[in-house]
Amino acid sequence: MMYRLLLSVLAVAGVSMAQQPVGDGKADDTAAIQHLIDTRGSVTLAKGTYRLTQTLKVDLAKTGFAAISGDGTVRLLMEAAGPAIHFIGTHEGSAAPDSFKPEVWENQRTPMVTGIEIVGAHAEADGIEATGTMQITLSRVVVRECRHAVHLTTRNRNVLISACHFYHNTGIGVFYDNVNLHQSNIVGSHISYNGGGGVVSVGGNVRNLHIGTCDIEGNHAKDGPPSANVMLDSRGGSIGEVAITGCTLQHTNKSPDSANIRIIGSGTDASLLRRAGREHTREGNVTITANVFSDVQVNVEIRHSRGVTVTGNTFWEGFQHDLIVEDSGNIVVTGNNFDRNPRYLVNGFDNAEKNGVVFLRCEDSIFSNNIVSGVWKQRAAVDAESCSRLQISHNSVLDSDGAGIRLENVTNSLVSENLIRDDRDAEKRSKEPSLVVIGGKGNMIGQNAVSNAADAK
Repeated sequence: MMYRLLLSVLAVAGVSMAQQPVGDGKADDTAAIQHLIDTRGSVTLAKGTYRLTQTLKVDLAKTGFAAISGDGTVRLLMEAAGPAIHFIGTHEGSAAPDSFKPEVWENQRTPMVTGIEIVGAHAEADGIEATGTMQITLSRVVVRECRHAVHLTTRNRNVLISACHFYHNTGIGVFYDNVNLHQSNIVGSHISYNGGGGVVSVGGNVRNLHIGTCDIEGNHAKDGPPSANVMLDSRGGSIGEVAITGCTLQHTNKSPDSANIRIIGSGTDASLLRRAGREHTREGNVTITANVFSDVQVNVEIRHSRGVTVTGNTFWEGFQHDLIVEDSGNIVVTGNNFDRNPRYLVNGFDNAEKNGVVFLRCEDSIFSNNIVSGVWKQRAAVDAESCSRLQISHNSVLDSDGAGIRLENVTNSLVSENLIRDDRDAEKRSKEPSLVVIGGKGNMIGQNAVSNAADAK
């Protein structure tokens, strides 16, 4: 009786039993789920493992409003190359209300995936791809054993990712792939052990990217190319107006050239050479605040950038350096703790971890009110070379090998009110001057509290 009633309900809905996904981990459920997407748009799956042998395409112009959801007990097993789910919209405007075609709001806004796990069973399987969407929202989504967990392509607007787990994928956790995308938020998520990087933006035109209160760690392949837990690479495009706040970013120093945050701001602007005499832009306007950094080769690396603020963060275990800033301007580094924590003197770490801060060919920047301690095997704890209009003030530079602060060919800069001391036991204490100045001109060296006399050459 109940079986006949179910058949009757399905017949009224226009769905035959043959079109229903099984979810037993054996049957190929691709066609059945695709049919539900095409005919209903809104698909809620029951507990089970659903095998996919090709991408589920959500063509928003045809389906209208669309969502794929579960209660956390649904697994999609992707056994083919490409994304398990691909949302395709037609939005071509900005995020401004007057740039929208009526059909976007009437049929396409806010596609969603929630309460779903996607597992890759193919070397080139991805989790979710979005192209041309407005307000795509991913919540309580797990993606693992895929290539890229989330792949953002061509153009999207107002992306929201929250309470997700992107874990142990061979590629990238969240990949901004030469995409034109303004307004995106990644919050409260775990993005870990993805071999190609955690959150990676390459080229394109990306603005207003906010990454907050996430755990982002171990996104480096030990035998793969250099990657970062967060990578902003403007080469071939432009990436700016970014906030990275309240996150833990760490692991692993065993990967070559690993970084927690790597910013390469040398973007592309066809008219820049004519207007400013430079071929590449300096992208930036990035705020990095209240994060915890550790256990990589370089904790934060900033190159060819402008307008980056690094404040209120905790650094340790920068095996090459804690902070490198090169060929950049208008960089503010203040109120950070660059430390060597005795708690983490595990086997091998105490000899390999160097730490330290480097400014190279930078201008119009500030390094102030920081604590820098325990920099080993470097020529200086704070090392500035070929910089101009640099202000280094009110820092505590403590118990480090080499010089405390070193300036080489620095011009028109101010160094004052720093505490520069090494009070370790005599056999470990640095014999180098606390403050070293080599070459340069137009500098004002004010009062500094030092343990070893300053040296000007």
